[in-house]
Amino acid sequence: MKYSRVCLHSFGYELPPIELTSTELEERLAPVYARLKLPAGRLELMTGINSRRFWHHGTRPSQGAVLAGRKALERASIAKDDIGCLLFTSVSRDMMEPATAAFVHRSLGLSPQCQIFDISNACLGFLNGMITLANMIELGQVKSGLLVAGETAEGLLESTLAHMLSDQSLTRKTIKPLFASLTIGSGAVALVMTDKSFHDSGHFLTGGSYRAHTDHNDLCQGGQNAEQGTLMSTDSELLLEKGVETAAHCWSDFKQELGWSAESIDRFFCHQVGNAHARLLFERLQLDEDKNFETLSILGNVGSVSAPITLAMGIEQGALQSGQCGAVLGIGSGINSLMLGVQW
Repeated sequence: MKYSRVCLHSFGYELPPIELTSTELEERLAPVYARLKLPAGRLELMTGINSRRFWHHGTRPSQGAVLAGRKALERASIAKDDIGCLLFTSVSRDMMEPATAAFVHRSLGLSPQCQIFDISNACLGFLNGMITLANMIELGQVKSGLLVAGETAEGLLESTLAHMLSDQSLTRKTIKPLFASLTIGSGAVALVMTDKSFHDSGHFLTGGSYRAHTDHNDLCQGGQNAEQGTLMSTDSELLLEKGVETAAHCWSDFKQELGWSAESIDRFFCHQVGNAHARLLFERLQLDEDKNFETLSILGNVGSVSAPITLAMGIEQGALQSGQCGAVLGIGSGINSLMLGVQW
């Protein structure tokens, strides 16, 4: 897929107020660590994550998304009535019905003529939202739109901790699928996108590629039940192997579709799972790891927010400057891979 008139305008993001370190998590799990003789510091050593952020109890996904969306709109200086589409793209949702986008739309005071809906695709939801909105812009259906995501990982974390502390049958082997849930954090991000003819930001979404490898949709699965709350089971090692394998095919398609090479890309922004994942990805794709801008150590894995908030913070810190090319490399459970090219 390629685009000729899709501008990336202004990002907004919101970091939750509560910071929780890996050391603090391990302190809460001290009885489990002692029983299974797990070494202290294991979590940060395995993942490269020092801390992650969480909202105050009861914060809804839409509330974080509204905070980020308001910032993006203010920075874009685009009238609310000109936003023709609002997409909410998180794993987390306020409720099953109505769409979480409805709560964001109301809180932001957007036009009644603004089309709203949710997109859900695990950690790739926001990137899927970008191409969905880009398609609408390219077809002339809307002149500007807003993407938002707000992840709330508090329930998953607390359920996981409770399960690990209460289940005395867990062994060093059977506890492994639960550790990935300790890498998850919360956060919110938003992006205004426009038609070049309506508002030329000088920053463009040039196109991208995608791959699905659903033979392995059982490697990371999560959900809710009445007794244990929200839990997720992840085969981290096999998910890493098959995820990078899928990404390698997607990367090949990406280079062919856009005519880009690894050398022509100034910065990479990835969905972040752990440092082992990043190392293997860049090794397999033969990319320069020094070009990778990361927020992993301070944010952890923020689901659908992870890749776009990393891009937003990278731009804010000058990692991607005017005239440079950036690539967003996404891998999500399912398994899916989606890669997007940005001309900044």
